[in-house]
Amino acid sequence: MLNIAVLVSGGGTNLQALIDAQNRSEIPGGKIVLVISSKTDAYALERAKKAEIHTEILLRKDFQTQEDYDAVLMKLFEDNNIDLIVLAGFMTIISENVIRHYENKIINVHPALIPSFCGAGYYGLKVHKDALAKGVKLTGATVHFVNEICDGGPIILQKAVEVLDDDTPETLQRRVMEQAEWKLLPKAVALFCDGKITVENGKAIIKE
Repeated sequence: MLNIAVLVSGGGTNLQALIDAQNRSEIPGGKIVLVISSKTDAYALERAKKAEIHTEILLRKDFQTQEDYDAVLMKLFEDNNIDLIVLAGFMTIISENVIRHYENKIINVHPALIPSFCGAGYYGLKVHKDALAKGVKLTGATVHFVNEICDGGPIILQKAVEVLDDDTPETLQRRVMEQAEWKLLPKAVALFCDGKITVENGKAIIKE
């Protein structure tokens, strides 16, 4: 049984998707044991507490240097014997030091089909606004490993979502979450915890 930490900053809908999947026994190889928030008022904290998951609040502004912040973050991981880190809308930069220490053990969900609409500055509604402005017919979500390049790590899973003629950024965001993010993220976590994902030559390989 692998120990999972989920890092959050906002409402925690992706965290809830993971909690719901865990309650349905869809992640048999792992358990969420820690939720870390970058904001004191993140509703994700309430979701975690309701599910009786240990929570911590870690504010970057409370630390003079990135190194000090990293040290406390990694101590939390170590104290809780964390095997997998899931970024679920986490808005604080994860440093290269932490990424190297947990190579191919940090996954993120991005609300687009990477390499489209990704990279620095692409988060929240901006992703969907730009997708609509470009006139794409398909968008979706991607779950990937985190490396030193923003949204540049090995892709684990992707799922396409149709863009409708009357979509707004808000309606598209909601449909991408419902049809792609909330399905892909628990599936990727389950695959990782079952030891079915390997990384070879910079690509994630899923074992049958």
